[in-house]
Amino acid sequence: MKKMLRLSVLLLPVFLFSCVSTKKYKASQAQYGELQTKYTQLQGNLSGCNDAKNDLARQKSDLENDNANLKGKIGDLNKQIDFLKENNTTVLKQLQDLSVISSQQAESIKKSLDNIGAKDIYIQNLQESLARKDSLNMALVMNLKGAIGNLDDKDINIKIDKDVVYIDISDKLLFKSGKYEVTDKAKLVLGKVAQVLKNQPDIEFMVEGHTDNVPFHNGVLLDNWDLSVKRATSVVRILQKQYGLDPAKMAAAGRSEYVPVASNDTAEGRAANRRTRIVILPQLDQFFKLLEPKKM
Repeated sequence: MKKMLRLSVLLLPVFLFSCVSTKKYKASQAQYGELQTKYTQLQGNLSGCNDAKNDLARQKSDLENDNANLKGKIGDLNKQIDFLKENNTTVLKQLQDLSVISSQQAESIKKSLDNIGAKDIYIQNLQESLARKDSLNMALVMNLKGAIGNLDDKDINIKIDKDVVYIDISDKLLFKSGKYEVTDKAKLVLGKVAQVLKNQPDIEFMVEGHTDNVPFHNGVLLDNWDLSVKRATSVVRILQKQYGLDPAKMAAAGRSEYVPVASNDTAEGRAANRRTRIVILPQLDQFFKLLEPKKM
């Protein structure tokens, strides 16, 4: 009996140590699992940021190439203009001497040729204005992507096309099927977009609703036209009432099924077509000011 008691006393520390070690091991395993999950999430975020960075770099490279081509064309025009200026006086004098044209006609031609120089300055100013606009658009896209963060490209896509900035948001993110009430998750995304737009008070934009070609009818809503318009106005109301954007700078439009970005013959294509698009409108008034004659 005493031997059994001694043996139990000797084995008790070993048993307790084993229990403590097992608990520590399991706790360490759980902590390691959490760290591994966070590491995987960070890797995903980093990959998304790198993809966005590469996309912006490609767009920047395209803009720089276009800018270089324009500068090359302007340089060629300058050379032609200089050549004409050097030779026009001599040619006009020769024509006058031969009595081919009158002095008044020669003076008129000279003025016309002199105007080429003024038009060249105008072209340079216009090219510089377009370059500034491209830079502003690029900065706007970078700010939007930075504010929104790492969202799936299938849910939201920001791009520049023909000098216009587009923000495409899938209806899967914004609305439930056949509904036009904006989801709580989508309101957070719209808030981030609104913050960037609010920092650019001169920007005007249009919210467009788009659908697929599947016929729709639901009580008050008669068809896809109604659905696309209601979805656009729902987004506009949130931007105005919840995030304080100036309603005078916004417009809402329904495009129904008639401006698809993919074929409606597949489920994937129909999903891509069901979207809401925010179009940053070009500042046409500023552009037309460039066309006004400069006061000397």
